[in-house]
Amino acid sequence: MNIFEIYLNKILDLIKKANQDDIIELPENLSGINVDIPPSKYNCDMSTNVAMVLSKPNKKSPIELAEIIANIIKSDDENIDEIKVEKPGFINLKFKKIFWNNFLKNIINQNNYGSINSINSKKYLVEFVSANPTGPLHVGHCRGAILGDVISNLLKFNNHIVTKEYYVNDYGNQIIYFTKSIYFRIREILHKEKFPVDNKDLYPGDYLIDIAKNIIEQNPNFEFDNFDKISKELTKLSVQESIKLIKFNLNNLGISHDNFASETEIVLNNEVEQVVDKLKKDKFVYLGKIKAPEGEESKNWVEREQLLFKSTDFGDDKDRALQKNDKSWTYFASDVAYHNTKLKRNFDVLINILGADHAGYIKRITSVVEALSGEKNKLVCKVSQLVKLIKDGKPFKMSKRKGDYITVEDLISEVGKDATRFIMLNRSNDAELDFDFTKVKEKSKDNPLYYVQYCYARISSVFRNLNRNINDNIEITNYDFKFNDDEIKIFQKISQWPKCIDIATSKLEPHRIPVYLYELASEFHSYWNMGRNDETKRFIEKDNTIKDEKIIFLKTVSNVIKSGMNIIGVETPEKM
Repeated sequence: MNIFEIYLNKILDLIKKANQDDIIELPENLSGINVDIPPSKYNCDMSTNVAMVLSKPNKKSPIELAEIIANIIKSDDENIDEIKVEKPGFINLKFKKIFWNNFLKNIINQNNYGSINSINSKKYLVEFVSANPTGPLHVGHCRGAILGDVISNLLKFNNHIVTKEYYVNDYGNQIIYFTKSIYFRIREILHKEKFPVDNKDLYPGDYLIDIAKNIIEQNPNFEFDNFDKISKELTKLSVQESIKLIKFNLNNLGISHDNFASETEIVLNNEVEQVVDKLKKDKFVYLGKIKAPEGEESKNWVEREQLLFKSTDFGDDKDRALQKNDKSWTYFASDVAYHNTKLKRNFDVLINILGADHAGYIKRITSVVEALSGEKNKLVCKVSQLVKLIKDGKPFKMSKRKGDYITVEDLISEVGKDATRFIMLNRSNDAELDFDFTKVKEKSKDNPLYYVQYCYARISSVFRNLNRNINDNIEITNYDFKFNDDEIKIFQKISQWPKCIDIATSKLEPHRIPVYLYELASEFHSYWNMGRNDETKRFIEKDNTIKDEKIIFLKTVSNVIKSGMNIIGVETPEKM
């Protein structure tokens, strides 16, 4: 039940009728009209800009037209207690208290309250993490992993069909170096040969020792005497072991993927040749030369004829190479082929979660997807910005025993899965995030995870003291309660939950959810604390009973908290 959507439709119906009655002139497009959450300084429940949108075609000032429309709205709706016009032409609505009774009655037992019940369910492919399979995940991957997972949860909450995919970059030079590193670790274990630490192309991390031991143990008849002879099979085994480690890291974060797509399989299946032929046929590929990149001296740059994709036709700053000088395929060519396999699977929308270092890659890949699909905005890319770890007010570096980076395993060991997920999501993915270990461990308002979980635990304690189950439906027939202004303030916040979900989904901005939950929890804790001095604000009566309006109040808040935390993928403990 989205009351903002309900009232938007009501207002649209009213102005259309007024137009038929020659009271109001309407433009062809009414999409600019909205019903929104009013600023906190106004004592009202919702606000609409309808008069400002219609001012010009009606040749009236927004204030003058707002007065006319306000009277039309008020006369049609018995739930409205007060309607005011505010500069520069907003119409603010305040509901009678009976409205909130009916509102609560409609949502009290809706576990999916806030979900967008659209008949146009879409198929989404969300690709995220996709780190090179050369070792455990580090903190740099963590934020993007959580972003992709929660976007997937959010889309599923709104009844869309979602496939979560990991693209395994198991082809190319970095995999050759990774396999050689494993090979040398195996030789170190079997023959006491010293690992060539001076070779900067190799991976030095101690985690390679565990991978090497697993390969030795699981392949007792395998001979490790000649790298060239066994490289193909050893690469396969090494990548498999690395993916096991990555899946373990992701599982500890509460993340599982539906598919793991292999770059090697795409190349061996001639998908690159096929997609290049398709682009050639559509005249999106040509032989040409690329000028020196910005910042590189022209005299040091050798222009060579290469196979290029016309990404400038789609707004990119230059065309992009599909082949290297030796005629082997570029990384971009493999990526084009991979995205073509996505398109062949008939998803409605493709979503890529990229790291901060891949922001410059967005235009070329969205361009080629548009060329291949013939559709704009078929691919949506979200960039996950950097995370700074802070402890005691200073940059914090944890154990580096895994290699030259901080691992997801270390982070979860330090603060746990729930804190990692909630805090990583607590700010827009477009902005850098400070992950403060001191605050994350505090049991105070400064720790947003604790504050939201404590809200749910407090509500649970009331149900527990009454020997009731917080998860049971509430069966009350008479909704004729006299809620006070402080309670209605919280109901106003609860009424905004579907709007939060709607915006978070349409903009793919799941950080709005923890922000909303923190605000709701803050409102609830303030109300709870009022009970210390005001008996009417206490939940349990002296005879250990509870009034119906209080149980309705608690259940409604708990449902929203539980629903939001489920989307984020964190627990709602009943005791803390």
